[in-house]
Amino acid sequence: MRLVASTLGILVGLAGIEHGLFELLQGNVAPASTMIAAIGPAQRFWEYGIERALTVVPSFTVTGILAIVMGLLVAIWAASFLHTMRGASVLLALSIGLFLVGGGFAPIFMAIVASAAATGIDKPLAWWRARLTGKVRRFLASLWPSSLIAFVVVFLCSVEIAIFGYPLVSLIGADLTYAVQSALAFMMLGLMVLCVLAALSRDIEGQSEAA
Repeated sequence: MRLVASTLGILVGLAGIEHGLFELLQGNVAPASTMIAAIGPAQRFWEYGIERALTVVPSFTVTGILAIVMGLLVAIWAASFLHTMRGASVLLALSIGLFLVGGGFAPIFMAIVASAAATGIDKPLAWWRARLTGKVRRFLASLWPSSLIAFVVVFLCSVEIAIFGYPLVSLIGADLTYAVQSALAFMMLGLMVLCVLAALSRDIEGQSEAA
């Protein structure tokens, strides 16, 4: 569970840094509203490569700097401190802060899952043990760590397509590429749930073996 939570949290931080870099490139101008495109028209690689975000800061420069700083804090905390007593709650608080300064919409959902997963680190998992039983638990445990690896691969592919659209835009056009990007988002959601369940099952199996 610690590896799942840390991996998701680090990805949240890196995504926030990436959003911040593009926001910083837009210069010291005020957004038209709190809903912004992290990638401005001058930095865009394809027509749907905008990366929606929210910011409460009336400057793209300041938003970008804050997103980079908060993204770094999220990544460092996720990598090093999730096992502490307040590890999960601090990760969630930092991630909410990142969301409010242009860190993007998708990362906040990952942060919620990461924070929830972090609450199961080094815990007896009795509630889950009673519900993930027998063959189901053994099957889910067998998907560890391949489910997490699959999630990371799909996440990286999704980010690359979201920013650059390459190579799909040149092969199938912008509209179909956007449809593929949307499909990858749903795939990530499913894989994220699966890798958490796989990690839970593997931890429970490990606790049973150690008993």
